[in-house]
Amino acid sequence: MNRETRILGISGSLRQQSYNTAVLRAAVDLVPEGVTIETFELDGIPPFNQDEERNPPARVLELKRRVREADAILFVTPEYNYSVPGVLKNAIDWGSRPYGDNAWDGKPAAIMGASIGTIGTARAQYHLRQICVFLNVFPVNQPEVIIGNAAQRFDAEGDLTDETTKNYMRQLLENLVELMRRIQQPSTSVPISDRRPLFATSTTSETTHTGIGYQNGK
Repeated sequence: MNRETRILGISGSLRQQSYNTAVLRAAVDLVPEGVTIETFELDGIPPFNQDEERNPPARVLELKRRVREADAILFVTPEYNYSVPGVLKNAIDWGSRPYGDNAWDGKPAAIMGASIGTIGTARAQYHLRQICVFLNVFPVNQPEVIIGNAAQRFDAEGDLTDETTKNYMRQLLENLVELMRRIQQPSTSVPISDRRPLFATSTTSETTHTGIGYQNGK
């Protein structure tokens, strides 16, 4: 019997009523059959101190253990000052240190984000993709789940109600599982002419935001 696929979901917000944490909560119910999302909250992780990297606090050890046990990672990030929140970057730094003990190494990942602004968390997501290069993390390219105007997509209880957004999230999670399986399967020599695209593509823009504008994320 095949083991159930486990995705570790991390919200980059500590805010109690965060839209991004709500997105992560919604993602739990949108994964393909045989896949589960387990979440890890970033509260309690102290600021990174290189003097302590070889003797990290218990919360950091727990983070690194959970990352290593996961088959893939789901980052759900707000945007602050055109970048990822400090709390998320801090956790990423702890997880990658000391040098040679990078818990993120080789993990496939998906990135989502929500903001009350029109263009969502586009800048933060692209910055996070840059960070993934050094981490040797492999983010799924499409669809881009950049959720703008978040206040219009959730109800008063914080539940995601927008079906279009759910469909993009569902497709991204399916593509993440497909990428994970491609990475884990033994490599075979396939002629270039016989290779098929990794994911289905579309001639239309695969993002959940429209228009222009910016406001720091939630």
